[in-house]
Amino acid sequence: GIGRAVAVALSRAGARVTALSRTAADLESLTRECPGIETLCVDLADWDAVESALGAAGPFELLVNNAAVAELQPFLDVTRSALQRSLDVNFGAVLHVSQIVARQMIAHGVPGAIVNVSSQASQRALRDHAVYCSTKSALDMLSKVMAMELGPHKIRVNTVNPTVVMTDMGRMNWSDPQKSAAMLNRIPLGKFAEVDDVVNSILFLLSDKSAMTTGSSLMVDGGFLVS
Repeated sequence: GIGRAVAVALSRAGARVTALSRTAADLESLTRECPGIETLCVDLADWDAVESALGAAGPFELLVNNAAVAELQPFLDVTRSALQRSLDVNFGAVLHVSQIVARQMIAHGVPGAIVNVSSQASQRALRDHAVYCSTKSALDMLSKVMAMELGPHKIRVNTVNPTVVMTDMGRMNWSDPQKSAAMLNRIPLGKFAEVDDVVNSILFLLSDKSAMTTGSSLMVDGGFLVS
């Protein structure tokens, strides 16, 4: 939901947008909504396929790494397959896509901005989220190192770290009042994030209005981390 909304918002703001997903049906419905958006159907975990697809589609000036998986298991039950899939998508794919796009930016001598979608779970332990929390923590640190190394090339790198977001999946996963109440009670603003809350934060970090911001994590959590 977040990735789709970002693509639509950027397209309506006048950007030339390329949207990447492994789900063809999602891309088809996206182009029906915004015919100007170009699409690439590829699994981010397939490095060779991603390299080929993005190499032919660039160069880019802005990048949003949003795709992620959340395979929730108690720590003692974490499986190798869940760990590997999460590492491949939540961490490895961000590193790889960012390498490809940043190299294009540098080769063409253009400044750029990269926003990686992380989570409040990168900074707070959550039950059954051992792998998810760990991959998001790794993503935060990767983003800081990227900011340090890419800064001399005028490429900024930041993360947005949302709380629960009311996407279709978010509404489904947090529809149980007892489950949602326990989380809402820890959020000073007393509500979960809407998709636009996250989209607007991403647009800010992509824009020149954040020209002096890099290596930062923008919390979109209603105060969860200070409670």
